[in-house]
Parts: sequence; C-alpha cells; structure tokens
Amino acid sequence: MNIGQAARASGVSAKAIRYYESVGLVTSAARSGGNYRMYGEADVHTLRFIGRARALGFSMVQIGELIGLWQNKRRASATVKAVAERRIQELDARITALSGMRDTLLYLSAHCEGDDRPACPILEESATKSHDAGRHRQRSIYQHEWRRAKDSQ
Repeated sequence: MNIGQAARASGVSAKAIRYYESVGLVTSAARSGGNYRMYGEADVHTLRFIGRARALGFSMVQIGELIGLWQNKRRASATVKAVAERRIQELDARITALSGMRDTLLYLSAHCEGDDRPACPILEESATKSHDAGRHRQRSIYQHEWRRAKDSQ
C-alpha cells in the first residue's frame, strides 16, 4: 500500500510517517517502480504502535526504546514497566505543575475585582518576579486558605 493508504490504515498522517522514517523510528519503506513508498501490514502495525505511544505522551526517544523492547521477544517485562513508570512520574510532575498554575490563577482571579478600576492582581502578579520562593510559599498558603474558605461556604 502507498503512504496515503498506510496513513489511513494506521491512523498516522503521511507527514508523520515521513518524519518517523527520517528519525529512524520506522525503517525506510520499500519503493515502487515509480519511486513511491510502499508499506506492508507489519509497517502499519508499527505505525499504529507509534500512534498509541504518542497518544500516551511518550517522547520519540522513549518510543524508540519501546519499539526495540516490543520487537525483542526475549525482553523482560520489568524493563517495559520501568519505561512506563518513568512516563508516569513525568506526568505526575506535569500535573503538579499545572495544578499549581491553576491554583494561582484561581487565587488571582478571585482577588481581582473585575470592575472599571485599573488595579488587577492578575496583571500585578504577572509583572513581578514569580520565582521568589517566599512569595510563592505565601501565595500557596493564601490559596489553601481561600480554597478552604470557599469549600466551607
């Protein structure tokens, strides 16, 4: 099948297929007499695997590692699990960071009057150095108190 057919069958765009070939995630496709890329079922299966791994947020390096493990029938499942657990730790760290951002925005939004006056804590906070640990810790305490007060209402 040609690249368009492989893209439809795998759920991966033709552009992505070309990219995966260029970075070595998939082997270069065989070529037809007209120099068109030709793909078989095994290629489509690998492309589906890559698509699912991308949907789980694995990096290209991690996907390469997973493909190697997937193709190695003598692999230890502990190795595969370790890759997945590293990804879970990355996701947990990202969730924590996103939750912190959300909490800060909730706090600032709650303290912005939203009226015709120019004063706005959202802009004031954005204009100051946010890397000051003391301020961040204090803001977190205020956020916690604000959340607790809001929950008790």
